[in-house]
Amino acid sequence: MADQLAPAGQVTYHKMFGDYGVYLDGKMFALVCDDQLFIKITKEGAALAPQLPKAPPYDGAKDYFLYEDVDDREHMIAFVQATCRELPMPKPKKKKGAT
Repeated sequence: MADQLAPAGQVTYHKMFGDYGVYLDGKMFALVCDDQLFIKITKEGAALAPQLPKAPPYDGAKDYFLYEDVDDREHMIAFVQATCRELPMPKPKKKKGAT
């Protein structure tokens, strides 16, 4: 999936609790859980793909878009870029020992 999204920007992923968090240019926009792609819900994303089902990526989580058509590279890139435009930049981490 990271290769599919490469034209969108810098795609990275981090293992989290047995699954993966997916980032574009430093913004976490998706989770990969049980080999399924869950993308955060945004207004732009909903406008681009209102037909996408919504589901929680794990028990107790809020709903995300369940993005299943990962073979349509152009749509997925446009969808992810639109989603990330709406998401805030992550807050800088505090250095250890700083108060």
